[in-house]
Amino acid sequence: MAAAAAPGALGAWQAGRVRLVAASCAPLGPRWRLPASLTGPRLGSAIWARGRAPAAGGLPLRRGYGSEVKTDDELRVRYLEEENRGIVVLGINRAHAKNSFSKNLVKMLSKAVDALKSDKKVRTVIVRSEVPGIFCAGADLKERVKMNPSEVGPFVSKIRAVINEIANLPVPTIAALDGLALGGGLELALACDIRVAASSAKMGLVETKLAIIPGGGGTQRLPRAIGMSLAKELIFSARVLDGQEAKAVGLVSHVLEQNQEGDAAYRKALDLAREFLPQGPVAMRVAKLAINQGMETIPTKDRLEGLLAFKEKRSPRYKGE
Repeated sequence: MAAAAAPGALGAWQAGRVRLVAASCAPLGPRWRLPASLTGPRLGSAIWARGRAPAAGGLPLRRGYGSEVKTDDELRVRYLEEENRGIVVLGINRAHAKNSFSKNLVKMLSKAVDALKSDKKVRTVIVRSEVPGIFCAGADLKERVKMNPSEVGPFVSKIRAVINEIANLPVPTIAALDGLALGGGLELALACDIRVAASSAKMGLVETKLAIIPGGGGTQRLPRAIGMSLAKELIFSARVLDGQEAKAVGLVSHVLEQNQEGDAAYRKALDLAREFLPQGPVAMRVAKLAINQGMETIPTKDRLEGLLAFKEKRSPRYKGE
């Protein structure tokens, strides 16, 4: 407060310094939510890496949760550090629209995923919400109403494309459902390898209530997750499940009682991601590809060498490629 009251340029400089220190010392990680004030310019990793001084409440930053924070209006990308290095968190941040897919959010997600898929240092990606009580409410229908009819089709196609891009990431992906996941929001979660939910979360493919069908891959991925008959039942009825019900039918792998901070699913997702970190990165990528597509489709040079050696009746000369 004293800095704010100081006169002239010195006061302005001190006030700015107070704000910077407060931001750099704000706790991050599974027990803390990224401050709402960080919706402005991007902050470099050095600020967060150094910010281990006690915060205003007297609690020190927990080691390993510092990260490079790329802060945009609707998507926050965090590269975790130290013992969590290799974990990347995609945080959706459209509180005013229940994290629904806008043109801008779809563009940001596509750009972020494009960078992740070619980054060999990325080991696991967590998709979460920065908005309490909401994961993603699907397409932004208010924005869609304002579109020309010729724009709607391409917009839906872009949502489907970015969901497919997430599904095709070569590393493990985890959806942390700490709140509502409806329509395209659940389709986004279905595109992830693993889903974790708070017991209070609500999820469902509810498009038939609007006289449309799921357009982001839900008609294919939901049956693969829980079986065709039950998937049909849920889609036909537009039924919404809570976390416990979703666990019972196999839609999520883990369900937890929600905590006071509202991030129980995210904490569990972070625990799972840490379990993946010690494993061989190439093996993880190949295992995911094998599970998704079958071993016969893996395009490795060693596979081709094995087939050629069998044909030529000789011992294979594998090179680990």
